[in-house]
Amino acid sequence: MLSKKVQKRIRRHKRIRSTVSGTKEIPRVSVFKSNLGLYVQVIDDTNANTLFSISTKKFDGTKTEKSVKAAEELAKTVLDNGIKKIVFDRGGNKYIGRIKEFADALRKAGLEF
Repeated sequence: MLSKKVQKRIRRHKRIRSTVSGTKEIPRVSVFKSNLGLYVQVIDDTNANTLFSISTKKFDGTKTEKSVKAAEELAKTVLDNGIKKIVFDRGGNKYIGRIKEFADALRKAGLEF
């Protein structure tokens, strides 16, 4: 049986995904958070295609520092491919800590959402 915390995250994620969807012009940035790091995908939901992905595993520093570095690298890749707007999917996680720092770093790098 899942813990109450996990059940709440799943419920939030279902609620978010009912309204959030990405296209080729405005893709969805999906974030999965584990105890060790973040795994992020840039997804075109209309074609069910993952455009880019990144993990914090290859970076050094604290978990938060790794998420900021990953966001900067992902934003550079996305902007180089001509995408300026995205839709942010936090995966049911609360908008605090690493998730917030990741989103703020994406905004600072020039992506709009």
